[in-house]
Amino acid sequence: MKINHTKFAILGLLTTGCHTGYSIKQMIDGSLNHFWKISYGQIYPTLKILVEEGLATVKETIQEGKPNKKEYRITNKGMEALQNWLRSPIEDIPFEKNEFILKLFFSRHEPETTAIVKLETYLERLQARYSTYSSIESMIVTSLSNEEDASYWLFTLDYGIRTTKAAMDWCRDTIQKLKEMGNAK
Repeated sequence: MKINHTKFAILGLLTTGCHTGYSIKQMIDGSLNHFWKISYGQIYPTLKILVEEGLATVKETIQEGKPNKKEYRITNKGMEALQNWLRSPIEDIPFEKNEFILKLFFSRHEPETTAIVKLETYLERLQARYSTYSSIESMIVTSLSNEEDASYWLFTLDYGIRTTKAAMDWCRDTIQKLKEMGNAK
């Protein structure tokens, strides 16, 4: 049976002080989407399932002139399910689907200069990502260091920083090799 990891991601977010669909979306946009994609359209259906399964509760507050506000809380059963999921073994090491790498694989069919331009563009995007991660790291260290989850947020962020730096180094090396190939012809 395939595990619905999004369900556990949202259960986990309920433990971080995110209690509304909006606050969950904000947290996803600022953190999880860097390593786990959850679309806005998945949040409310998943919250509904969590409530139906008794893993979360919902309290609706009437607001004047606005839609009713729904606040979700993880239940003891939900916490137990989250902890069981956390303790379960990792299914497998994920592989990255990367359109750029796929195109590079077949780049023999284009001039080296075209591949180099693509690599330089990819490197620029990686540098922007690296800068974003560095900004998030500064924000956590300066503003959120008292949060119970801060150390774990920094651990996952460090993974992103290191893998992005490795990809940037790879781009530079590959650009250099392609330039050498072009000069050898």
